[in-house]
Amino acid sequence: MEYQVHAIGISEPNSDEGKMDLATLILIAVRISVFLSVLAMGLETTWREGTYLFRNRRELFLALLSLDVIMPAVAVAFVLFLDLQPAVKIALVALSVSPVPAILPKKEFKAGGSREYTLGLLVFAAALSIVFVPLSMEILEPALRIELHVPVLPVAELALLTVLAPMVLGIAIHKLAPEFTGRVARPLALVATLLLIVTVLPIMIFERKAILSLIGDGTLIAMAVFVLVGLVAGHSLGGPVRENRTVLALSTATRHAGIAIAIAHANFPQQKLALAAIGLYMIVNAIATLPYVMWTKRQQAAQPEIDAGLHAKI
Repeated sequence: MEYQVHAIGISEPNSDEGKMDLATLILIAVRISVFLSVLAMGLETTWREGTYLFRNRRELFLALLSLDVIMPAVAVAFVLFLDLQPAVKIALVALSVSPVPAILPKKEFKAGGSREYTLGLLVFAAALSIVFVPLSMEILEPALRIELHVPVLPVAELALLTVLAPMVLGIAIHKLAPEFTGRVARPLALVATLLLIVTVLPIMIFERKAILSLIGDGTLIAMAVFVLVGLVAGHSLGGPVRENRTVLALSTATRHAGIAIAIAHANFPQQKLALAAIGLYMIVNAIATLPYVMWTKRQQAAQPEIDAGLHAKI
């Protein structure tokens, strides 16, 4: 069964009306889940945390370099010099210019990321994407020797609805009723997670054959290397604070799949395998980042012992 991906969602043009309605409901449910997840995060966030990166220019510059300079440059190099399937090239370029996904901070918190830097990076990347994504297409066009464009409204809508609006709303409610937010934030986050699992599974099932068709010809290796470059770049540019290095590494290697799909469709609507390529990248990303997360947790666990040893020697 073949699905087409549009900037506003998933549709099945050759299916009956009931199946088309199901696909639309899946898309709506995914958006609701992400909205609730970020809202729950905002309910436990202060305005100071959300605007952290805007007040720290050096960290903002390093994050910008890692997210929006190094990764697009690597994607262009892959497109020009590697013999990959067109859908894979499209996916890598689209992912390299997309912002941080709204659900990533949960993983970064578990890896030890600080709240201020993690949430500040999420808000900064979402706000920047409204301008950066269309601008990056103009910049990359000469290098790739193809005509690129991205409609601003779909990108702005996704960034606003999945990150900025629920985050600002949550922060506002937190300021007005902190006791209420403390009671509802975690149950709301649990509902959002369960809803996301239920809605993502059908998409992965529908696209399984397309995803499998992309495996081979060095695709898995290229995607794994792309993730590893993101981890190394983010970890190297995250600054002296270990937690910040972890957050920037995971954020550089992991991008907003919804916006990447919108970019891919806007430029290559005839390329039906772009969604499958982005889905494959998400699987590779989850596997490739796991050793890094485990390593950072071991480093954090060992740090108190290292500090105690140094203190004893002194």
